[in-house]
Amino acid sequence: MAHYMTDYAATRRTFRLEVPERFNWAFDTFDTWARDPGKLALLWVSADGQPRRFTFAELAERSRCFANVLAGLGVGPGERVLVVLPRVPAWWEILLGCLRGLAVSVPGTTLLTPKDIQYRLGVSEASVVVTDEDDTWKVDQVLAECPSVRHRIVVGRAGGGWLEYEALMARASVRLAHPRNPSADPMMIYFTSGTAGPPKMVLHTHASYPIGHVITGRYWLDNTPDDLHWSISDTGWAQAAWTCFFAPWNMGAAIFIWDARSKKFEPGEALEMLERHPVTTFLAPATAFRMFAQEPLRRRRFRTLRHCISGGEALNAEVIAAWREGTGHHIHEGYGQTETVLLAATFPAIPWKPGSMGRASPGHEIAIVDDEGQERPRDTEGDLAVRVVPERPIGMFREYWRSPEETARCHRGDWYVTGDRATMDTDGYLWFVGRADDVINSASYRIGPFEIESALIEHPAVAEAAVVGKPDALRGEIVKAFVVLAPGREPSAALTAELQEHVKTVTAPYKYPREVEFVTDLPKTISGKVRRTALRQIERERARAGGGAAGLVDPGPRP
Repeated sequence: MAHYMTDYAATRRTFRLEVPERFNWAFDTFDTWARDPGKLALLWVSADGQPRRFTFAELAERSRCFANVLAGLGVGPGERVLVVLPRVPAWWEILLGCLRGLAVSVPGTTLLTPKDIQYRLGVSEASVVVTDEDDTWKVDQVLAECPSVRHRIVVGRAGGGWLEYEALMARASVRLAHPRNPSADPMMIYFTSGTAGPPKMVLHTHASYPIGHVITGRYWLDNTPDDLHWSISDTGWAQAAWTCFFAPWNMGAAIFIWDARSKKFEPGEALEMLERHPVTTFLAPATAFRMFAQEPLRRRRFRTLRHCISGGEALNAEVIAAWREGTGHHIHEGYGQTETVLLAATFPAIPWKPGSMGRASPGHEIAIVDDEGQERPRDTEGDLAVRVVPERPIGMFREYWRSPEETARCHRGDWYVTGDRATMDTDGYLWFVGRADDVINSASYRIGPFEIESALIEHPAVAEAAVVGKPDALRGEIVKAFVVLAPGREPSAALTAELQEHVKTVTAPYKYPREVEFVTDLPKTISGKVRRTALRQIERERARAGGGAAGLVDPGPRP
């Protein structure tokens, strides 16, 4: 089958996306596929392997019901709805319903702690929170501190003031008129990882993600109306909106979901699912592909698979080669952010350069810029940036909501600065160098060090702490903590384990430091700020030398 992009230069030259003045993706795009009553939209497989099929028409009807549920509860346009759900069909119904009803959905991962939920409810001033039975206790624990919350909806059995999702849906009308909303209106909020402070709210409009992800679906996922697309992504991360919602459904593809939330990720089981179901396009994070590469791939038969994709972090050339040798398929990497849609990729239409991020996506001009916003010469390091003047790409976020200073800080002259350092070669290929900030990318989880450092300092044994990413062959990076102990405390394996468990209780468990190194002091600037860059450099040099850390390591569970 031919790909959408066969000539890179021609595609970039002729590419255009139109943004209507008024636009609602659920009505104007999703419902066009719902005109065929039998067209498959979602193939959902439960943890015990039981499949359920949902057509576009069924999800259209269910989402209209949820929009009417919100209206019946008095939730008006622009009000925020925090959605913390695992991979259950209700997640797709609810997000579509929020779109139709003009509520602003705020997806969050089930890994959020009560403290995380309190923060998100507080700063977003969400009036509704939706979760399942397993997580209602987190909301109840902090509800008294969240005065904006008027309604709590549970997917499952209700109790203690919670409204039962299915009961509400059963009473709701299926009739709903097109709201004719402006395309520039707020549509969805995702939270950033948080580096030097609390997470920021990334605000997308009814145009940015919905229309912008035509680029993602057409040129990276390479989806068609005949495809069944599987993206291994948790519902709480922006990649789910990218590759489990807007991008494939823009192209009329069906989405495959395996609800394996109660299971530790096992590469053999995932490959078995890929064999068993007619998946045609497949996206997995780099960590998963590294684990797949250790499996006997040649024994597998992926009869329907035609196109493979990875994103979130760079993938080793050896892993790509192993996957291609074992399956016959290349892995096409992609780069983007919560704030954007697909910015660059190793598209099928361009030669592959191992280690490269590929070239800029259609509709985007990308450059490497200096501190003044001036373009750097080719093959020299600088800040990776996207041109936003004179024309802002459609898929760009509108702003960091309620953070005008942060919004201004990421713009430099005519450019939006991504926060990543890179080079660009003479052919226009991008080469990732590292984060300009301190975000840790571990197994495709983006983790800010600030929260972990704060948690560590709360422990009475800790005087100071600094957290960085340490290179790791499997996860890309692991979270490493450098700890200065309080007077009278001594390093030990027991104390390492105690600190790790403490962090797990204060933050989301996946953020805990897998390695702790006890030090007598931390490198600092003249003003007293910890120099995380110096600590990262130490770890990079240790990795290149093949040496281990002086600290006590917890390998932790595999993703």
